[in-house]
Amino acid sequence: MGLWDKIKGEFIDIIEWLDPTNDTMVYRFERHQNEIKMNAKLTVRETQVAVFINEGQIADVFQPGMYTLTTQNMPILSTLKGWKYGFNSPFKAEVYFLNTKNFTDKKWGTPNPIMLRDPEFGPIRIRCNGNYALKITDPVKFIKEIVGTDGHFTTDEITEQLRNVIVTRFTDAIGSSKIPVLDMASNYDELSKFAHEKIQPEFKEYGLELTKLLVASITLPPNVEEALDKRASMGIIGDLGKYTQFQTAEAMMAAATNPSGGGAADGMGMGMGFAMAGQMMNTMNPQNQQHAQSGGTPPPPVPGQVKFHVVVNGQQSGPFDLNTIRQMITQNQFNKESLVWKEGMANWSQAGTMQELTALFAPPIPPVPPIPPTV
Repeated sequence: MGLWDKIKGEFIDIIEWLDPTNDTMVYRFERHQNEIKMNAKLTVRETQVAVFINEGQIADVFQPGMYTLTTQNMPILSTLKGWKYGFNSPFKAEVYFLNTKNFTDKKWGTPNPIMLRDPEFGPIRIRCNGNYALKITDPVKFIKEIVGTDGHFTTDEITEQLRNVIVTRFTDAIGSSKIPVLDMASNYDELSKFAHEKIQPEFKEYGLELTKLLVASITLPPNVEEALDKRASMGIIGDLGKYTQFQTAEAMMAAATNPSGGGAADGMGMGMGFAMAGQMMNTMNPQNQQHAQSGGTPPPPVPGQVKFHVVVNGQQSGPFDLNTIRQMITQNQFNKESLVWKEGMANWSQAGTMQELTALFAPPIPPVPPIPPTV
């Protein structure tokens, strides 16, 4: 290496940063104790800001673009260095590049359940989680408040602090919203917006902007979710009587197809099957269901009682038992041509054709004649 190359290597004439990572927020340009040459080229790419620091004091800030460093475009640094009449010699300064892009898909979640007073369930615990996005909006404030002298600052170094801020403010927001737990799923957007407004001022204190806050899920404790599932299942089942019939039939089929057991077990299974079959038939009988709903047991029918529906003056009447029909005959309200019907008959028939009624139309038994007096 020649003398000129050695001297030239002592000075830096190109200042730039290409970010090979996805999480670097601040990078200090490494000079390796070399000085920056006056008229050096500074390249600040889109989503970058370059900040010059002289002896611990923040000097000039450069937005995206290409610059030739002179005393004209470094007024603050020139003042700090005392370059009142121009200066062309190499100088020393720290150069920090700040990444101003959106850092997305940062996770947040409640480490412990949030206690709420729900209008429907009363005191209840929920967990929440989601993601957020942020960016640097005030490079000077971010360096002063957060970075300090860190030469390679990543998102991992601040996400825990930001996550605590989000969780604290979101807990307050969800408690103030008064939204019932069962309605929260349809109000994720409203909750996100409400929490975003509460959190944004604290991010600005660090020179950051919360560009997006999303709620991914709100979950209940497992036992509460199980109770809600049972409640929803009852709503889906609807008619418990029909569901009981279905369950009984399923149990009978399972018992019939069960190959295990044998001997006494088979007999026991058959007995249980008959018992369940009888229970199912009773359940399926509408009359029994009606009496069961009214709280009573249907009485058995009285043997020998036959009742007929009759047509009187063109109108259906009844049903009447045989004694009532006999009275109607004596009152000339009923005769052999009257139409009658009873359970089991396909059509109406004349009373004179019915075996049960023919005896009612027989002439009355004459009275016993008087016994003549004996001589």
